[in-house]
Order: sequence, then structure tokens, then C-alpha cells
Amino acid sequence: MNANNLTQCLITLGALLILVKPLGAYMARIYEGEPTWLGKALGPVERLIYRLSGAGGREMNWKTYAVAFMLFNIVGLFVVYALQRLQYLLPLNPMGLGAVTPDSSFNTAVSFATNSNWQGYGGETTMSYLTQMAGLTVQNFVSAASGMAVLVAFIRGFSRKQAQTIGNFWVDLTRGTLYILLPLSVAVGLGIASQGVVQTFKPSVTVPFLQAAVDVNGAAVTTQTLAVGPAASQIAIKQLGTNGGGFFNVNSAHPFENPTPFSNFLQVLSILLIGASLCYTFGVLVKDRRQGWAILAAMFLLFIPLLWLEVAQEQRGNPLLAKIGVDQSASGLQPGGNMEGKETRHGIAQSAIWATATTAASNGSVNSMHDSFTPLGGLVPLFLMQLGEVVFGGVGSGLYGMLLFAVIAVFIAGLMVGRTPEYLGKKIEAYEIKMASLGILVPCAVVLIGTAVAVVSNAGLATIYNPGPHGFSEVLYAFSSAGNNNGSAFAGLGANNPFYNLMLGLAMFFARYWIAIPVLALGGSLAAKKAVPPSGGTLPTDTPLFVFFLIGTVLLVGALTFLPALALGPIVEHLMMVP
Repeated sequence: MNANNLTQCLITLGALLILVKPLGAYMARIYEGEPTWLGKALGPVERLIYRLSGAGGREMNWKTYAVAFMLFNIVGLFVVYALQRLQYLLPLNPMGLGAVTPDSSFNTAVSFATNSNWQGYGGETTMSYLTQMAGLTVQNFVSAASGMAVLVAFIRGFSRKQAQTIGNFWVDLTRGTLYILLPLSVAVGLGIASQGVVQTFKPSVTVPFLQAAVDVNGAAVTTQTLAVGPAASQIAIKQLGTNGGGFFNVNSAHPFENPTPFSNFLQVLSILLIGASLCYTFGVLVKDRRQGWAILAAMFLLFIPLLWLEVAQEQRGNPLLAKIGVDQSASGLQPGGNMEGKETRHGIAQSAIWATATTAASNGSVNSMHDSFTPLGGLVPLFLMQLGEVVFGGVGSGLYGMLLFAVIAVFIAGLMVGRTPEYLGKKIEAYEIKMASLGILVPCAVVLIGTAVAVVSNAGLATIYNPGPHGFSEVLYAFSSAGNNNGSAFAGLGANNPFYNLMLGLAMFFARYWIAIPVLALGGSLAAKKAVPPSGGTLPTDTPLFVFFLIGTVLLVGALTFLPALALGPIVEHLMMVP
């Protein structure tokens, strides 16, 4: 890693660390119902929402909370499906786009309801402005707020003693959307719009070429049609809410989504910001800030080596090109390394930082094409997803996933010393381990079963256009992305067809809700327990020892589960490239 790449990495991570504490403290005040500086402006809006909906009532037990969470998400799923199927009849469709196919509509509806935002379509040629705004952008807000609500309910399980309730879903959803996601989105939206990200209701614009060209038939081409639309408002929340669904087909590689180095910096920082800050929120809510810092330290210690590997592999370039004498070294005239599939305005470092951040944070947006990365460069985002999206992860879902690993870690430690394990003053017993195991193993099963079905069925094999290990990597990446609610892709796979739309839609559905519900059940169980005072046999969970123990648990599950599949894909492809 050269000095330029190192500087860019340090600036991004340094800015993130500076913002973690103030934003984390602010979010803790929001979820504790304490007054904030936005209260005077937004308080009346919050109270009006409760008055109109009747939803700001009593607290709920975990089952009622889970039912409310599921009903709200399923209604949102059907609304997005209906908007796509009926968009040709609805307003704000200046390009006259027709109805989206049933299988693609199903896949997209599940994708945005589950905060996955997998896209098998080109946004500017498929979705009307109304569908983009009322369907996809709204889901970007509420799916993110739903994940944060589940996390806060889970945290209350640790902070409450002998309680039967874990909060009110509607209140948590409203406060997360109104006081956290909306203000941040306005700030980021204005920031990226100032850099040239488009925000307009005008139809596509036709502009003349500066220099005439010819098409494949030799006919003169003198104009180009440029898709525009209300992009900035959707892009801000897609990054902050770790959604990732792009307004345009090539996502954040598009110059109208991500035109400048500063817009790139703002967006990649937004991807990691809430997920990292929620660790501090966790520490505040459990009345022990050291616990939050310990979890954040584990995330950073997992993230930094993988980021280094990503940058190093892409800067190293393609050994097959080096073998035939192609100069891939960085110089004043070229960035060097593997620039295939990357935008020159971003270069190696920002492409690699984004790829690592977007798959660590369950975001899925891309500013370069992951399918064109080197084999080990492609392995990094693949492996980050396969760890369960717990390195920062999705807003809410990343931290509650890491806390499931923490529960497993203290359980293993308890077995090693022959004592009943405890975490944050709560005994971890058989029921808690069953729920934590469900939350950790369901995504693994979804990924491996889905990949296996795809590579042995005619429908799955039909659209693998790159035979061999790379084609296998594309399928494994698709199901790793769907099975961990990420949404990014190795784009060489033809996935917009009934087989993959159905299989990946089901993967996203199960991976979201078969984790969230066990998390709520675990939170309800912990809330009902009395606090246990620490003793000489209690494992401290705010020390470097526990941080490394937690990292080991995460890596052990990921390595044991996915190493054989990775060996068939990116690892063997790398060995085939070595001269």
C-alpha cells in the first residue's frame, strides 16, 4: 500500500471515529425519549403522527413487537410491488415506462422491504419517478428504521431487569425515522447535490456530442440521451440507511450519482456512520460505554486488515498482464494496478475503500464493478458478507448480529471454565443460545443451499456467462449478498429472470426475518431475567481479551462455514492467475 492509498484510508477512518461519539450519544437520547435540539421543531410532528395513527400507546412484549414489525414490513412489501406493476397508470412517469414484470417486481419489493436493495434491473429504464420516490425511497427510510428499532428493543433486554416489555415498535420506528434518518438525509442530500448529483422531475435530456461518432452499422450518431431524476434525495438515504439501491443502473459509479472525490467521501462515510455510531449508543443504553467501545474495536480490527488486503490486491494489479510486460505501477501519469471496472476519478484507493465499506456495512452500493476485481480483491467483499454483515453491518442489524456472536462467545468462555455464562449481568442459558444460533446459522444455510441449487439446476446454470471458478464465484456472491441483506453483485451473472428473482427474493426474506424475530425473542427473554452481580468467575466483556475472543468467534464461524466454497471460487481462480 503506497502513501497515497494509506492517506485516503486514514482520512476516511479518522473522520468516522471523530463522528461516532457525538452521533451515538444523540441516538441514545432519541431512543431514551430525552429532549434534543430537534425536539421543538419535530416534536409536534411526532405527536401528530401518533394522534393520527393511534400507534403511540403502551409498550409491547417481544411477541407483540415482532408482530408489529412483520406486519409493517409486509404491508410495505405489497405497496412496492403494486407501485411497480401499476406505474404505467400512475403519475410522475415522464418517460412512459411500462409495468415491471411480476418476478422482478417481487424480487425488488422483497429487496427494499428487507433493506437488501438487490437490483436486477436498470433504474433509469425500469422505474418511474413515483416508484423510485414513493416506493423505493420510502422503504429506504422505514426498512432502516425497522432494523434500528429491533436493535434498540434487543438492547433493552440487557438494560431492563425482570421486565415483560421491550418498548413500542411504532414509537421506535417513528423516532428513528423522524429524528435520525430524516435530518441526516437532508444534510447529506444537500451536500451531494452541491457536488452535482441530480435532483429534478424533468424527463431525460438529449444533448449533442462534442464530436460526432458512428454506431456499429456505420450510421452517424450526434446526440446522447441522459437520464436524470430526483436522485440526490434517494442517494442520501440509500447510503445512510445502508440500503444501497441505486437510482441509475451503474449505481454510485454513475457521474450523476457520485460525480466528485468529495461526493465519494461523503457517501462512503455515510455508509459506515450510523452502524459504527450505534456501538456507542449501545454502551450508553446499557450504562457502560466501555461495552460499546469493545464492540466497535472488534469491528475495526476485523475491517482494517481486510481493507488493507483489498487495496493491496487491486494496487498490485493482474499478474498475467505483468507477465507480458504491461506496466501496472503507479506513477504521475497513471494510477497503476487493476483499473478494470473502476472509474478514473475514484482510482484504486477509493474503489477499494468503497468495496470494503459497502460489504462490511450491508450497503451494497458500488462505485466500481466488483466482478472486475482481482480474485483476492473479490474475495474480500465476499468474505465480509459471509461473516454475517457484523463488521459495522446494516443500521441496527449489524450490531444485533455482532451481539449474537458476543452471546455465543461468552457461552463458549463459560464452557471453558465450567461456569454459567453471563453477559451484561444476564445469565445466558439454553433458550438464549438457541435463539442466537438461529440468528447466526440461518444466513449461512440460505447462502449455501441457494448456491447449491443454482449450480446444479438448468435454470441456474443457464445465465452463468463465465464458466469455471469465476462463474461459481458470481453465483456464490449473489446468494451471499441476498442471504446477508447486502445487495451488491458480481454483475457477470444474469440474475433478472424468474429463477434468480424468486430464489434471491426468498433468500433475502428469510435472511432478514428469521434473524430479526429470534433477536426479539432473545431480547424478551433477557429483559425478563434479573440482574446477576459479577463474581470472580465472570468474564469481563470490556477488555482486549474479550475483543479478540469475539473476533475469533466471528472468524471461526465464517471460516468453517464458507472456506470450502471460497476454495472453489476466488481462491482457485487466484492460483490459476499466479505465474
